[in-house]
Amino acid sequence: MSNLNEEKCLIAYFSREGNNYVSGKIVNLPVGNTKVVADMIREMTGCDLFRIVTVKSYPKDYSATTNVAKKELNNNARPELSSHVENMDSYNLIFLGYPNWWGTMPMPVFTFLEEYDLSGKTIVPFCTHEGSGLGRSEKDIAKLCPKATLLKGLAVHGSRVSAAKKDIVDWLSNIGIVS
Repeated sequence: MSNLNEEKCLIAYFSREGNNYVSGKIVNLPVGNTKVVADMIREMTGCDLFRIVTVKSYPKDYSATTNVAKKELNNNARPELSSHVENMDSYNLIFLGYPNWWGTMPMPVFTFLEEYDLSGKTIVPFCTHEGSGLGRSEKDIAKLCPKATLLKGLAVHGSRVSAAKKDIVDWLSNIGIVS
């Protein structure tokens, strides 16, 4: 299904399972919403998967996590990551997935983007959210990676990730990734 030819692509994503806000209430997700979307994209494109993980875990409690996330954002923090992409140079196309936290990407995604020289690469953002879409994340990515090409992102409502396959296929087709 993919017309990625010889291009090596990566799906780098940050996702949080457990206590999450979905459709107005706190629910326990066995798999984070962003991981569900990342897995669907992998299935459709065959890209390599890389999970962005912090050294210091976020609290299990949803409200506690939102407080930590807000503090990180306000402090422009760069949480340390526990793993790294060894061969980033070999990837031309990078899908970047994250939940929308406080109107943008979680700060570990900022850490991830600043860790590599992504000049000349194509970045394709996707996010999961509960009503705020991509927020200002695309502007933030453009600011962090001014020499990368940024394709139009996809925002998937968290409560609808399991039914998002058609939206993902349409999006990949519209931006010319698959035909």
